[in-house]
Amino acid sequence: MNRRTVTLLGSTGSIGTQAVDVIVRNPDRFDVVGLSAGGGDVALLARQVTDLGVGVVAVADPRAEAPLRELLAGRDVEVLVGPQASTELAGRGADVVLNGVTGSVGLGPTLAALGAGSTLALANKESLVVGGALVQAARRRPEQIVPVDSEHSAIAQSLRGGSRSEVRRLVLTASGGPFRGRTLDEVKAVSPEQALAHPTWSMGPVVTINSATLMNKGLELIEAHLLFDVPTDDITVVVHPQSVVHSMVEFVDGSTIAQASPPDMRLPIALGLSWPDRVAGAAPGCDWSTAISWTFEPLDEEVFGAVRLARAAVAASATHPAVYNAANEECVAAFLDGRIGFLDIVSTVERVLDEHAGTAAGHLTLEAVLAAEVWARSRAHEVLARR
Repeated sequence: MNRRTVTLLGSTGSIGTQAVDVIVRNPDRFDVVGLSAGGGDVALLARQVTDLGVGVVAVADPRAEAPLRELLAGRDVEVLVGPQASTELAGRGADVVLNGVTGSVGLGPTLAALGAGSTLALANKESLVVGGALVQAARRRPEQIVPVDSEHSAIAQSLRGGSRSEVRRLVLTASGGPFRGRTLDEVKAVSPEQALAHPTWSMGPVVTINSATLMNKGLELIEAHLLFDVPTDDITVVVHPQSVVHSMVEFVDGSTIAQASPPDMRLPIALGLSWPDRVAGAAPGCDWSTAISWTFEPLDEEVFGAVRLARAAVAASATHPAVYNAANEECVAAFLDGRIGFLDIVSTVERVLDEHAGTAAGHLTLEAVLAAEVWARSRAHEVLARR
């Protein structure tokens, strides 16, 4: 197998650090040529640059430049600085660009990587959700985007079992988060600390809160719709608390193919870096010598309405998914600050979605997406200020 050059965006975050683990254990497979990070952990970023022998590093926060340069003194490293630094780095043409940035700020790097012809290992689902048709238009070949989300990686693997014309539906699994099985009354007063206590995965705060509201599953539904060209009505969400079956594909003959492995993001990350090949020993497999039960149950959409809103956003217009994501990001920040309640997150997103005029797919531009995001954040602020 050919050695691949890799650029890691968001290298100090959860996805980035696990990607580094995969890469350092496979030095014959990967050569990291660029790293980017927000700048919140300059010491870790500097260690990664040194340990991986990277020649270019990008940092979003200008305040991180001086301490980073000090830590890298004596090394021949190019330092890019500012909000567009990751986008510039992503466009430099590595074999693979892993986009592990959090939030819709990942859209620029996603478009840059695709424009440069790189394979995009996409962990930043928001850029696809927000960019929609723009990202699709930038994709030069069908498998230029390789999903890194465990659910979409599972679907991509399962789709190898048949042709696209044989697919009946996609089945997205959800852990159910920390409040699975609770009623509306029981989740009204939950605290940020409770919502951050995910039963299965260790993730950043925004993604963890999104998993608690199941807003993350709504984003994943939109992502699956765009990645695999499947109507949202043909995508089912099923709660699977054990998080071992990561998603499934049901075919027209009644057969369902699933991908199963213990919850460990290093497996889909490794596949994203090496697709279509596998990396031996990327993560531990299932222990078939021990008795275990896997359970599946329908999603309670009365308590967790985020998935219903995602379907409505896709049906409404090309910019409604961007509004869905942007309004949610503002609401999550307000919830973590203790300014609103848990249920206010989804209800506020729904109100903002209902008020958005929308843009037709044929008229979608980057400017229209950015304008929709700005409007959604502003409107969400106004609604939240009245609570």
